[in-house]
Formats: sequence, C-alpha cells, structure tokens
Amino acid sequence: MSLLDKEPVKRVEKVLKAFDPKMSIIVLDSSARTALEAASSLGCEVGAIVKSLLFKTEDQFTLFLVSGDKKASLNKIKRTLKIKAALMASAEEVKNITGYTIGGVSPVGHLSKIDIFIDNSLEKFDFLFAAAGHPNCVFKIKFSDLQKITKGQIEEITE
Repeated sequence: MSLLDKEPVKRVEKVLKAFDPKMSIIVLDSSARTALEAASSLGCEVGAIVKSLLFKTEDQFTLFLVSGDKKASLNKIKRTLKIKAALMASAEEVKNITGYTIGGVSPVGHLSKIDIFIDNSLEKFDFLFAAAGHPNCVFKIKFSDLQKITKGQIEEITE
C-alpha cells in the first residue's frame, strides 16, 4: 500500500484539492516526524516547516501552527485565548481530535472542528511545508494560502 492510499493522507489530499486542484502531497524517502528531519529531507530552512501543536484548555482543544525553528509560548497562548491554563494535548488526544498521529498532524482535514492560530513568524517564508497525515508526507503552501485553507487567526504565539 502506498502512503498516498492511507486514510489520513487521503483526508489531507481531499482538502488540498478542494482548495486548489494543483496542490499535491509530497512523499519523502525519509521521515519528516520532526521539523529538523523535514527540513533536512526537503533541503529547506527549519523555520519553513509548520509544526502543528494541539493544546488543551479548560473546555476545548486549539491547534497552533508554529515555525519549525520556534517554540510555542504558553504565556502567549494563554494571553491569546484569554485563559488561565493550557497544556499540550496527549498523543491519544491528538489522535482522537485531529485523526492524525504525532509527527503527521496536518493543519487541515481534522476529525473535529478546531480553532486554529498561526504564528506570525511563518509570514517571512515564501513557501512553507506542513505535515500531510503521515510522518513521510508533507505539502507545500504559501503563508497566505495556509491562512485561507485553515481559516487560522494570525497571532504572535512563539518565544
């Protein structure tokens, strides 16, 4: 079975094709489980890799898209959401909410409706690469298109 035939990858592809029929999934020979691995496989800056980080707050889950060379700031996340506490979601919660396993969490095609915030540091790159449902699958996208396809709110959320 090809990686492109896996259900999570097909889910991402469906969203991408509906947004822009020319978009496609890139299957890598090596893993893109971490931003460093992805950048190495793609020959791009680590910062151009989109990390999809799911956080759990009192009553909901929120996805934050941050640059591969940055760290999400819990304080900025709490300020952005106007809440007192936020934690990284567990691997099981990530799988249940997004439908993806850690290392392949895509910014699109989630099983549940999730609010999405995009860190403004991603704006400086001409093209970004984000996970496409599997650690060896990514897609290439412009920042403006990432914002449109995710309906993500742009904020400063990294340290």
